[in-house]
Amino acid sequence: MNNETGHEIADALGDLLKRTLRAGLYRALTEDLGEAVDEVTYPVLSGLARTGPRSAADLAADVGLDRSGVSRRASRLEAAGLVRREQDPTDRRAVLLTLTPRGARTVEIMRQRLASHIEASLDSWPPEEARSFAAHLRRFVDEGPFTEPVDPRWRQ
Repeated sequence: MNNETGHEIADALGDLLKRTLRAGLYRALTEDLGEAVDEVTYPVLSGLARTGPRSAADLAADVGLDRSGVSRRASRLEAAGLVRREQDPTDRRAVLLTLTPRGARTVEIMRQRLASHIEASLDSWPPEEARSFAAHLRRFVDEGPFTEPVDPRWRQ
């Protein structure tokens, strides 16, 4: 593989990770799920679904927000009955954010919408190509450059 392939992948990832693209997708996934569920609170709900109960500080690192941003969003979600705060059983001073059953159902709806959106975008692909893409993407995520800290020698 040559450096061009790395540039192509980097450019595609850059396009995929654009904040405006994510915000639009999150808006579509959260439509009609309640006032507290929107593109701003989506990362907190989705993050808790992936990680399980977490402190605001720990979740912040996972979803790319600061602790106060997570706390503000969690307060909105808590008021809507989607998230609750509970004492950390391993540290009585710490508080964990956790999904309520209603919050878990809301996340399941969003995930189903996302899966349907992805499947619809792959409808024109031959089935084997779509399966291959899914397998290669999973491998790239599991084994690729984002699994370890960036080597300083790569910076130019």
